[in-house]
Amino acid sequence: MPVNSYECLFLLDSSKVAGDVPGAVAQIHSTLEKNKAEILASRPWEDRKLAYPIGNQKKGLYYLIFMKVESRLMATIEHEFKLNENILRMQMIYIHPKWADTMLTLARDEHALALPAGRDDSVEAAAAELMPNRPYGD
Repeated sequence: MPVNSYECLFLLDSSKVAGDVPGAVAQIHSTLEKNKAEILASRPWEDRKLAYPIGNQKKGLYYLIFMKVESRLMATIEHEFKLNENILRMQMIYIHPKWADTMLTLARDEHALALPAGRDDSVEAAAAELMPNRPYGD
């Protein structure tokens, strides 16, 4: 099976992980390693107030992980994360091989929040190249 790159953004329950963020992260890493994922970058992204409460929580810690894993194992990984009480929400995004190095560089940069706008290699340009007959945003 092919090994693909994925970016995972977790919203962790601040009240449950506040005292032991490294323990919560170790639990996430353990799940990934058990499923033969190679973790390339792992860092806290942002601790912030939520736009709306999720399960009576008004604050959450966003945590970013960039990994490589066989695509057939993604369903198992997602299922195990849904059972983790520390995770309020998660989003796992497939990274096209063309963008893997750029996205990995951004994932490792503690100050980066997104691709820089206005460059030729922006998200809009990538979307236009991958889907030439479909305008970006539709």
